[in-house]
Amino acid sequence: MASENLTTLGKEASAEFTEKKSVFIGYARPVSSAQEAEDFILQIKKKHADARHNVSAYIVGNAVRYSDDGEPKGTGGVPVLEILKKSGVDGAVIVVTRYFGGILLGAPGLVRAYSRAAAMAVEEAGVVTYRPYTECTVTCDYALYDRLLYDIGRRTVITDGTDFGGAITLRLAVLTEEYDAFAKSLYSMTNGKLIPKKTGERFDA
Repeated sequence: MASENLTTLGKEASAEFTEKKSVFIGYARPVSSAQEAEDFILQIKKKHADARHNVSAYIVGNAVRYSDDGEPKGTGGVPVLEILKKSGVDGAVIVVTRYFGGILLGAPGLVRAYSRAAAMAVEEAGVVTYRPYTECTVTCDYALYDRLLYDIGRRTVITDGTDFGGAITLRLAVLTEEYDAFAKSLYSMTNGKLIPKKTGERFDA
């Protein structure tokens, strides 16, 4: 896992407004892959199959795509993509649906409208930053439990669960940049009796 933080949308959201009788509906959603972004775009297109346009853009790592979906070149997809870039997010997709109201907006008007719909959707979704965590389990006897809790309390650790039995097993998520120090500390503090076992990786707030 990369050690960098992940800034993305906080949730799926939508926003709507009307400009000269044309209705613009912006949809924003966090995604984990380009395929998920493409699937979401298709989902919105099916939902609004009767709309004149379903403009879209997404950023997922190195995958950066946009579509004007029939609007004049550069008046739909590019403005939406620019909103994504300005918000600083990754792993995010926006689709803006337009129901044409019969009044032409002109290129500048379209750029403003699509930008506004995208920005409103991003605002509704919220922008959050997640940090990388390393998931692990630590099993100890009851005599070492207090020492383990002490070390956990000194670090950025999320306790996902604790199982009490013949021994105690904690399911933890340790901030990745602190994981090596955490593992070394436990090993040293208990003369090699406590060694975390990595079980996964994730991003968390």
